[in-house]
Amino acid sequence: MPLPGRVTRSNSLAQGPRLCGSGATSDHGSDVRQIFSAGDDDHANQSLGVAELLGTPGQVTPSAPGAASDMIDALARIYAYPAGRWVRANMIASVDGAIALDGRSGGLSGAADKLVFAVLRSLADVIVVGAGTVRAERYRQAKPGELWQQLRAGRPPAPPVAVITRTLDLDLGHRLFATSSGPTSAGLARTIVLTTALAPASRLAAARQVADVVVAGADSVKAAGALDALASCGYKRILVEGGPMLLGEFVAGGLLDELCLTISPLLEGGHAAARVTTSAWRTSLTGLRLATVLEDDGFLLTRYVRAG
Repeated sequence: MPLPGRVTRSNSLAQGPRLCGSGATSDHGSDVRQIFSAGDDDHANQSLGVAELLGTPGQVTPSAPGAASDMIDALARIYAYPAGRWVRANMIASVDGAIALDGRSGGLSGAADKLVFAVLRSLADVIVVGAGTVRAERYRQAKPGELWQQLRAGRPPAPPVAVITRTLDLDLGHRLFATSSGPTSAGLARTIVLTTALAPASRLAAARQVADVVVAGADSVKAAGALDALASCGYKRILVEGGPMLLGEFVAGGLLDELCLTISPLLEGGHAAARVTTSAWRTSLTGLRLATVLEDDGFLLTRYVRAG
């Protein structure tokens, strides 16, 4: 194991940055440290060097008084998107490979994972999810107050959620499709629906009342077609949040540039069958290169980029 507070690279040891926290190891605090950084990666953060403890007691959220901007800036450098289109996925799994407890991922999460989740959303132009994930995780629009607004300079206060659905089998009265009116809707981005020509005309008409609808395929929405549709709307920094079948399609199409995977220090016990990616067909292997690892209270927040 790497020594606490140190960066491990090849066979050398050098003191590494401690990015946040007061030393607390409960859900009420965070003491994140970087234990690996690929210094030769143009997309990796190369400027942290030796950093001091940034002293941010308590759960770090955009609304928390005194939240450390230095720490958020450091995380923003680590997770910065490169120029051009870049497709990033963010997932969490237990040590034994489960991606959910009782059907939802929240039971696997911790303080540092929630912090990085918010930072990744703050950096993204659009959040892409499958219809099954919308239903299972009870999705809603991203709220500006839950995002780091200094990371959204020059862009709307929140990124839209883009839902991929073959037949528009969605509850259009769900909070994800809340209308943009009223005192609580300020800064909310209108949800995007990417669907197919199979969706009934009546459902398309109803969906257009509460979302921006794009017919992106005849009988299926391919990953490449979804990206093309989003690119036509000006979205380049893509964040895919699942589920595993959707992520599997991006992997199968060779379209995933980066995977941010949190390893939760839990053993789920083998009850959940789903894994990070799922595919109905065998695909070629995708080589990845480890770029960074953050550690907090046993959680490992890894970032892998596509090799080559």
